[in-house]
Amino acid sequence: MSEPSARVTFYTRSGCHLCDEARAVLARVCDELGERFDEVDIDTDPDLRRRFTDEVPVTFVDGRQHDFWRVSEARLRAALQARPR
Repeated sequence: MSEPSARVTFYTRSGCHLCDEARAVLARVCDELGERFDEVDIDTDPDLRRRFTDEVPVTFVDGRQHDFWRVSEARLRAALQARPR
């Protein structure tokens, strides 16, 4: 049986200090709530690079854009405690 997909997708790139800060928030909140996140390097895909290059890090929760540049711990926690859509 396959593992369910993560509710959070984290679009990032290497060398991004805001991405490092956002990753720490995501890891802390997801660990506390028993969730996980998928991390995607936008520089591995030209379409993602065009779409998100000026906004990384970008987080999606349940398929909808949630934050960019900074991740609000309170907003992320509230979104993950809500029922998935």
